[in-house]
Amino acid sequence: MRPAEFAPEAIIQAGQELQATGRNITGFALRQKVGGGNPTRLKQVWDEHINSQTTAKAEPVAELPVEVAEEVATVTKALTERLAALAVELNDKAVKAAERRVHEVVRAAGEQREQAERELADASQTVDDLENKLDEAASAAAVLEKRLADTQASHQAQAVELAQVRERLALIEQTAKAATEQHAAELARLNASIESERQRHQQEAEQLRAELAKVQAKAEAAEQSHQEQRKTAAQEAHRAAERMTKAEGERDKARTEAATAREEAAKLRGQVEALQTQAADQLRALTMRQAPDGEGEAKAPKAKKPE
Repeated sequence: MRPAEFAPEAIIQAGQELQATGRNITGFALRQKVGGGNPTRLKQVWDEHINSQTTAKAEPVAELPVEVAEEVATVTKALTERLAALAVELNDKAVKAAERRVHEVVRAAGEQREQAERELADASQTVDDLENKLDEAASAAAVLEKRLADTQASHQAQAVELAQVRERLALIEQTAKAATEQHAAELARLNASIESERQRHQQEAEQLRAELAKVQAKAEAAEQSHQEQRKTAAQEAHRAAERMTKAEGERDKARTEAATAREEAAKLRGQVEALQTQAADQLRALTMRQAPDGEGEAKAPKAKKPE
């Protein structure tokens, strides 16, 4: 048999405290007071305590002396007749006593029924309290499960969004890098073409200057010999001057085209920098939204300045 969880003294003390507060002493009331135990056993211990307080202690009976015993025997014989006379009276008293006993039994049964009803009410209240606590625990568990599911779904969505942003950022960086390399190569090609054109026009200008010098020399030499030759030389010089002017115009045009190419390269470089800044801002915003409060700004990567 499993030992009792609570000592009788603790049960009796709990009953006395309930009795002092005016509460009905039931098994469930005792169980709530002591904090556990079998309600039936708790009520049994309390009832035994109450019965022990009301039961009169039996006192030992001394034996009669011999003289008294003989006198009793004599008196007993004399009283036999008296006993017969008292039989009717005793029977009447017994009937009345039995009636009183029946009345007391009925009253005790009523009290026990009321006690059982109080026990049942306490038990129902205890069951209701336990059911309410169980419902509250189930509701709290359902709320926690829903919050956990929502958190997991949010984290999963954020992870997918972060992966997509990283892919877009990588693609933008690759595109920007390729565009930068392409524009750098185009700029180098334009610079080389400009430099080659400048050298060609410079050579043509020098050649024209040399030819002009030659023509002027011939014109000066022919000045003395023939006026017609001087006129021809002057015309040749004029044509050489026109060719030189044309060469200088082509040179200026080439310089203008080179400046335009440089402006276009600068615009392309600005567009690449804008793309890199936009990608960095998107990554920083996503990182700040995922990180705890106060950490997003510290962990956001800085935009890389294009070289």
